[in-house]
Parts: sequence; C-alpha cells; structure tokens
Amino acid sequence: MFDKFHEECAVVAIHGHPEAANLAYLSLYAMQHRGQESAGLAVSAGKGKDVMCHKSMGHVADIFTPERLGRLKGDHAIGHTRYSTAGDSAHLNAQPFSVKCNKGQIAVAHNGNITNAAELRNDLERSGAIFQATSDTEVVLHLVAHSRERTLAGALREALLQLEGAYSLVFLAEDRIIVARDPHGFRPLAMGQMELSGGRSAYVFASETCAFDLIGAVYLNDVEPGEMVIAGPDGVTRERFSPQRNRAHCVFEHVYFARPDSIVFGQPVQPTREKMGRFLARRHPVDADVVVPVPDSGVTAAIGYADESGLPYRQALIRNHYVGRTFIEPSQAIRDFGVKLKLNAVRHLLEGKRVVLVDDSIVRGTTSRKIVRMVRHAGAREVHLRISCPPTMSPCFYGVDTPTKSELIAANHTLDEIRRFVEADSLAYLSLHDLRESVGDDENHDYCYACYTGDYPTDMVSIDELLSSRKRP
Repeated sequence: MFDKFHEECAVVAIHGHPEAANLAYLSLYAMQHRGQESAGLAVSAGKGKDVMCHKSMGHVADIFTPERLGRLKGDHAIGHTRYSTAGDSAHLNAQPFSVKCNKGQIAVAHNGNITNAAELRNDLERSGAIFQATSDTEVVLHLVAHSRERTLAGALREALLQLEGAYSLVFLAEDRIIVARDPHGFRPLAMGQMELSGGRSAYVFASETCAFDLIGAVYLNDVEPGEMVIAGPDGVTRERFSPQRNRAHCVFEHVYFARPDSIVFGQPVQPTREKMGRFLARRHPVDADVVVPVPDSGVTAAIGYADESGLPYRQALIRNHYVGRTFIEPSQAIRDFGVKLKLNAVRHLLEGKRVVLVDDSIVRGTTSRKIVRMVRHAGAREVHLRISCPPTMSPCFYGVDTPTKSELIAANHTLDEIRRFVEADSLAYLSLHDLRESVGDDENHDYCYACYTGDYPTDMVSIDELLSSRKRP
C-alpha cells in the first residue's frame, strides 16, 4: 500500500563482469519499489583505475540514460536506490558515497539504519572529520578512512564492530567488492552467481533476488548475519567479523516490502503472504460476496484469503503505476484527491456487494479511511477490512520510516475505535502467532516484531536521540 511505511533503500554489488554497470542498473530497476527518491552507481575497472560515480534524484530509468551508462565502464560496480529514513531528502544524501583516502578510492552504499550514528558522528567531528551529507552511511565511510588498519578489509572490520543497528553494506574498491551484514541480520542481502565464458564466474549481491532473475544470476545463499564477503582478484572469501547474535530479520519484508517474486531471508515471499491471507480467512471469516485487494501490497494476501474462504477474488481497485512525485492538483477541491490519483474503483464489480477489503497494514488510518470511502462510493453495500499483519504499535529504528508512537493509530485506540475511524463494517488483524506461523518462525524466533510488540532486539539509546538521529545522524 502507498503512503505508509518506506524502507530506506536497495543495494546491489557486481564483481567480475564486463558489463557491471549495466547489470547493476538493471538490478536497481528490479528493486525500484524499495526507493524512488534517488539512485546511484559506482564503477571500477580495476587496480590503478578511478572509481567513477554517478547519482541523482529521481527514478533509476530517468537517471541512467544509455549515454550515461556507456561512460561507466568497469568490471565491478555497486548501486543504490533510496527512500530516506535517516537524513534529509536531498541530492547530497544520494548514494553511493565515494572518497579518496589512505585505503585508496572507495565507495559505499547502505541499506538500514545505524542507531548509534549520531554518537559516532559527534566523535568523528571532534577528531576533525568534515561531513558533506546528513546520512548515517557517511559515518561508515569516515570510520573506514580514519582506521589505522592498513588494508581496506581490516579497516572495514574495525568500523563494523563500532556500529549498532541495522545495515547491509556494499563497498567498492579499485579491484574488489566487499559486502557485510549486521550481526542480527535485520535487512536482507542475497548472493548470486553468473557463469561467464572461459569457465569464469561473476558474483552478484542484492537486497532481493528479483534482481537476479532479471540479469540471469543464480541465487546461491544469503550473506549471513555478522558476515563479511570479499570478492576480489583472489576469488571469494567469507569471514565472520562478529559473533552471531540473536537473529532479528525484519518481518515487514515478508508483509510488505519485498516483491512477491523474491526470496528474502532464504524463503520465497509469495507463499508466506498467501499464508497470511489464509490465516485471516480462518480466524476472521465474513459472510461476503467478494474479496478485493488494496494493490499492490494486499494482492497476494487477498489471493490466500479468497482461496481459503471460497469467495471470488476480484481486482476491483486499479492502481495507477505512473504517478510521479509531482502533479497538478485541480484548483477546485476534490475529496480524497491523492488516493483517487493512485487508485480507482471498478464500480460494476463493487456495486451492491459485501466486500472483504484486504490490505497489508494500517498506520495512521487516514489512507485506509479514504479507500473504504472509495469502495462505498462505488456502491459497496458492506466493507469488511482485513489486515495481513498485527496492529502496528511501535516505531521502527532499523530502517523503516514509521511515524512516532503518538501517530500510530493502533497504539492509541481500541480495535473498535479504529474500525469506526476507517468507517469499515468490521475490522480484523492477523495475530502475531499467525504471522510467525506464516513466515515459519514459530520456534526459531529469527524475526524482529518490534513494530508490533515494542520489544526491540538491540540495546537502544533514548527514543528522543533516535528520533533526532533520523533527521541528523
């Protein structure tokens, strides 16, 4: 669903392919859903060659024209597409970041949120560091540049041990790629392989495996929590830079973020979302005529709900996928214009019907109310809202841009109060137990559910400091 949660970004890294820039571009294109604010690529042609970087505000396809990609030549590349959670929305925060230092020229891109970034930044500034941006990713670059370790891998290892929070990092040096994932494994990072002529292999790392599908890479496995992988002239080496801690995969990847055709945290997204819908149908059935998803994030759960309940599935809300970041709003006020710009109801599928409306989440509740009104205005006789995750009770500090607790409707209102606010005939959420069952986490406890429970898996600094660090790390 739009206008809800947003994750900070997607990352990709390509090692050992003559068209590294093109492959990184296509990978970002496949992961555009993870961030539409800015995008960038950094490319290297090998030892002694400069790292070339280009980044800009906007969508991937608009930024990287064929002419621009043609100038980014090299066998190694990293890429990033961003939606801001920490730092301002501005060109200076577009990634990758690149710097020349005593470790050579390096570039870095990051997915997640470093919860002690403000503290680290203050320490670095006191030692003379000058920051150009307000993103927490730049802190990582400074830690590496200030390290007394002689090698890039050693400097990065030292830097990673100082970080708290969530991060999947991709580094580019002149002749190698280094990737790393935080010890809890909050954010996903998959590893793939491409066979080249002469028996050679190229290696690919990406936030989601849908990127591999587009470029013809084979998914191998995930970069493990607390693991650093180096792909360089001597091949691929893997090492743990930190002891493994309790795993805390972001469950919202399976609820909302990831494309349903991806494998995330080692398991396919499509069947987990269908299970969420099936559990909703079992626990919260409705005497209704039709099941309707809120596109796009409610589609797969709605398929599961319809299949389990035996009710017909209808795509009675059509999404406009071509809405940009700016548009001309008519001077004469149109009620709920923003939602109508993105969604339109198919009246003949809704008129006179008792509708089960399936969505992935409710945050503030304002968008849900507008959609319920839209369905009623199209002639629905009843609207029963079903949500494929538990009530969102707490903000996230690990790379998801959720509002403060005071803005979260479920943190401040009862179920019936929420139902009345969104103007639905009935409202039900997926239980935490059923969410765990859906992602196969009933015994292992590998996932983070902090946004539903308020039980954060890391030692937290004060909430005030974390909130301010989003604005200025």
